[in-house]
Amino acid sequence: MNILLINHYAGSPARGMGFRPYYLAREWVRGGHRVRIVAADHSHLRSRNPRLDGPVGSEVVDGIEYDWLRTPPYEGNGMGRVRNMAAFVLGVYRWARRGLSDFPPDLVIASSTYPLDNYPARAISRRFRARYVYEVHDLWPLSPMELGGYSRMHPFVLVMQAAEDYAYRHCDRVVSLLPCAEEYMCSRGLAPGKFACVPNGVDVEEWDEERVELPEAHRAAVDAARKAGEFLVCYAGAHGLANALDSYLDAAKLYRGPAARFLLVGSGPEKKRLEARIRDEAISSALSLPPVPKAAIPALLAEMDILFIGLQRQSLFRFGISPNKLIDYMMAGKPVVQAIEAGNDMTSDAGCGVSVRPEDPVAIAGAVGRLAA
Repeated sequence: MNILLINHYAGSPARGMGFRPYYLAREWVRGGHRVRIVAADHSHLRSRNPRLDGPVGSEVVDGIEYDWLRTPPYEGNGMGRVRNMAAFVLGVYRWARRGLSDFPPDLVIASSTYPLDNYPARAISRRFRARYVYEVHDLWPLSPMELGGYSRMHPFVLVMQAAEDYAYRHCDRVVSLLPCAEEYMCSRGLAPGKFACVPNGVDVEEWDEERVELPEAHRAAVDAARKAGEFLVCYAGAHGLANALDSYLDAAKLYRGPAARFLLVGSGPEKKRLEARIRDEAISSALSLPPVPKAAIPALLAEMDILFIGLQRQSLFRFGISPNKLIDYMMAGKPVVQAIEAGNDMTSDAGCGVSVRPEDPVAIAGAVGRLAA
């Protein structure tokens, strides 16, 4: 089967996030299918964007055929990003005239975060009489409305709403990471029975392979904590406002259980401010460390005793969540303290830790204490 995946922000291990399209496509290739991913050459998520000599660039990664479409660069969430989106969607129409001459698709998947790519996806599916699937990562335009404060009548919201409704009315199937979103989607035009939840997952082989050693600074921190007889509590991941890491540091200040060290491993826009808090408030039980390579995550988590994940309260989480970080924590086999309020609770469902109220330092400190004891 020929599978065409349209995802503006698709990445790969060599280029960085997003990884989901790569891992799904790699398994399809291993299953004997041919897969082509169409993505924009510029994404704020990737650590290394491709460089093109013309309007389209191609490469093959682990048997997956990538076609990169030239789009204007941007920063932030202003008009530059809107122009980038429009350029990609129009570029898919232009690319489809020639880019499919040797690749008649049997399945077309519209998978960008925003729903505008459903227009070219359906046009391509009709041209080739292929099945058409809409993969939903985030609910747009609800995300910019509830997170960004956009009015329901904002022109950007109206355009996105029309695209979302169009996708639900015409797709053969919806696949989503959000387990509690079916009722909402049906209210926007999806026929009952067309919804399927496929959450994020993990490549078990990456955990079974020989592990990359910890960087020197991380090894030294682990050894020092063990020498002092301390439990190791760890948050590993992005340091952004959404991750509610102030409550994690507040919990470290309040903690009164068996001796413990609260580690912050990663990078992000809040990193320096959080490090300043540790220094200025003399939070002696907390330690900030730089990120580790993706291949070293299994080695890092294997050294920890308790793993923390938190998110700010957001109304959008009522539709459910599927954090990659939590799945990595589960693979590590270590107890989790989860401070998230959502439509689903993976930690409680799996019995792999303790769930507490989000942004509640007293509850977080209490949960760490109970596990440590």
